[in-house]
Amino acid sequence: MTPDPIPGPAPVTVPVPSEPPEPPVLELSGLTRRYGSLTAVDDVSLRLPPGARHAVIGPNGAGKTTLLDLVAGTDRPDHGTIALNGTDVTRRSTARRSRLGIARSFQQPSVIGELTVLDNVVLAGWPHHPKRRGAWRSPSRHRSHTESALRHLETVGLADLAHRPAATLSHGRRRMLDLAAALAGDPRLLLLDEPAAGLTDRDIGRLLDILGALPKSVAIVLVEHHVDVVAHLASTVTVLTAGRVLLTGPTQEVLTHPEVRAAYHGGGAPAGGGGGASGSRTADSGAGGSRTGTAPDPDTGSPPGPDTGAPGSPAAADADAGEPRTDTAADPEARG
Repeated sequence: MTPDPIPGPAPVTVPVPSEPPEPPVLELSGLTRRYGSLTAVDDVSLRLPPGARHAVIGPNGAGKTTLLDLVAGTDRPDHGTIALNGTDVTRRSTARRSRLGIARSFQQPSVIGELTVLDNVVLAGWPHHPKRRGAWRSPSRHRSHTESALRHLETVGLADLAHRPAATLSHGRRRMLDLAAALAGDPRLLLLDEPAAGLTDRDIGRLLDILGALPKSVAIVLVEHHVDVVAHLASTVTVLTAGRVLLTGPTQEVLTHPEVRAAYHGGGAPAGGGGGASGSRTADSGAGGSRTGTAPDPDTGSPPGPDTGAPGSPAAADADAGEPRTDTAADPEARG
């Protein structure tokens, strides 16, 4: 009789350590901002994964731009926290947030009219140069920095106008320059405040092509009134009304939700835009009228100076490295 085989040792399974989950690119917790008796942003919480394409919509006065101000650092919350890639930046200065990867464009393009188109982008990217203290004194470093700026201008279709004064650009081209300046710092989080306002249908199409081609390493938070732009670009949407979050979810579900329709003045609500980005439909046309006309040229009067102090703008320079710093009014760190 053959003896039963002696069982060998049981196989040992060695657990493979899993990588820790990637922190959200942006996390807002209970964010509140009051101006006297007015609560512009009221207990807003939001969590966005890396590579998010997220839109913030709402009627005029809902607190959308104020929310971007708080994230960018040009304004400070009364309560709540802001985290970028797991790092609390609530009390960080605008310049430090810029170096951590936050960039922004504005409702009115933030360009320096006296400088050339190229110099606007070079100046915007200056704080992000790895050796920015000597970038202007070294011909090779300056050349490398200029070549990088030219690539960003090529991305937005302005390379042929690199040596023209920024003041001579049309409104649509200034918007593209503002976007190139925001991209000059290779941001992780790009904040766009009504980028399609005042653009022609052709310019809106170009804008969508540019934003659609950005790598997933760049997350986008978009405040926009053109519903077709939101439907084309954003995968998720947050609706603000009176400073509070009404709804957050997938774009088409949010745009067609009854509560969202009701928030837009009794049914004049956005409907999920299936067509192209014509720019003809706006999310708050009942409140503010059509926003598809050409916006006034901000450089017609006095050109804006480099004092916006916002991430991605030429003024978002590094005070620690001797660059100009003009955001002290909104920066407790700068005021001491």
